[in-house]
Amino acid sequence: MTDPEIHKGLAGVVVDTTTISSVNPETNSLLYRGYPVQELAARCSYEEVAYLLLHGDLPSADELVAFEALERSLRGLDVRTLRIIDDIPLTAHPMDAVRTAVSQLGAFDATLLQPGGILNPELNDSRAVYLLAQLPTIVAYEQRRRRGLALIEPRDDLNYSENFLYMTFGEVPDEVVVDAFRVSLVLYAEHSFNASTFTARVIASTLSDIYSAVTGAIGALKGPLHGGANEAVMHAFDEIGSADRAAAWLDESLAAKRKIMGFGHRVYKHGDSRVPTMRAALEVLVDHYDRPEMLELYTALETAMDERKGIKPNLDYPSGPAYNLMGFDTETFTPLFAAARIAGWTAHIMEQYSSNSLIRPLSQYTGQPERHLS
Repeated sequence: MTDPEIHKGLAGVVVDTTTISSVNPETNSLLYRGYPVQELAARCSYEEVAYLLLHGDLPSADELVAFEALERSLRGLDVRTLRIIDDIPLTAHPMDAVRTAVSQLGAFDATLLQPGGILNPELNDSRAVYLLAQLPTIVAYEQRRRRGLALIEPRDDLNYSENFLYMTFGEVPDEVVVDAFRVSLVLYAEHSFNASTFTARVIASTLSDIYSAVTGAIGALKGPLHGGANEAVMHAFDEIGSADRAAAWLDESLAAKRKIMGFGHRVYKHGDSRVPTMRAALEVLVDHYDRPEMLELYTALETAMDERKGIKPNLDYPSGPAYNLMGFDTETFTPLFAAARIAGWTAHIMEQYSSNSLIRPLSQYTGQPERHLS
């Protein structure tokens, strides 16, 4: 009997079709529903991109007004959600609070108990918008409570990006900061069958509910090999300290066989197509906050990595220092990723429901042969 070919990590395995996103190998561009993400980041609000991912096309003017009105009406947290978050120890990672809060939202959704309620497309569309609206409030409050600060209620006169920043910091920052934040949300909104999205689709394939699938996705995103990489980039910057230390730090780290986070990507072989757009946003922030040393360190480590390993940065590399300049705590970076990716996750969950097959791969057993109790 021939041993089956093993694809560790499912590398190179195509498990299903999707209409949501892809990477065009000819242009090395990430496409959302066919649109290059760099074009969307240049011209569209996060709300427009979320609508595109959820519905297949960019919204008309009237559709966008209705979508924005619904999302803004759903931003406030239930007192029970606040209580759940407050019960999470401050020693836990913020992603634990996000994961637990989302799970709790599902527990209180009575429509899941209706006949066919879990798979109802209209209900799931509404749930997707509800989660889209709730995640920023949850993430903003989690950062504030860790600083000993009170909840700031959302405002319905602000767009998604403005409101997110307002709830976190108590004011809407300058337009260039809001725009850089918007760009990051658009770039993080979706990325095909990545680890967290595939986790969500596996859970959805069992016909479990959308909240369970998103909760599982959050758990997958928490890992440092996935969403936690943007945090690791900032920890590395803190460890290095200054640009003149970057090359030596990298040499020491490579000699110790440390994994250098923020570099390389399983999908992109010629550099992450999202990086130039996010680097441009970082450069604007560096100029706005007068922090040239941040870009100097960024460039020094990027150059050293390219010279030694020929490996290009991924999106997490410029987003980490960008979020730091905006004022977010390092531990909040991955929750920010989750709040952006909720659009992609929910789009994939609903696509899985629409043409479902239980995801149940096989494994090759390499343990003890059959044996019996004596």
